[in-house]
Amino acid sequence: MDFDCELDVAGLNCPLPILRTKKALSGMESGQVLRVLATDPGSRRDFQDFADQTGNALLATHEENGLFAYFLRRR
Repeated sequence: MDFDCELDVAGLNCPLPILRTKKALSGMESGQVLRVLATDPGSRRDFQDFADQTGNALLATHEENGLFAYFLRRR
């Protein structure tokens, strides 16, 4: 999937991945896509909840060898 920006929050635990994602999205234009790389297993639920609460679209998630990739479109 194509993306405009990438944020690596691997090694960080809740709530830091969400807080850094929120900050990164605030600096992006509407419609742009952010790819977030995380290692916190709880981040799956966190990113879905974040998308639901903020109106930013969670386009896709992918997990490989304990590394989670989330693609969010800025509202």
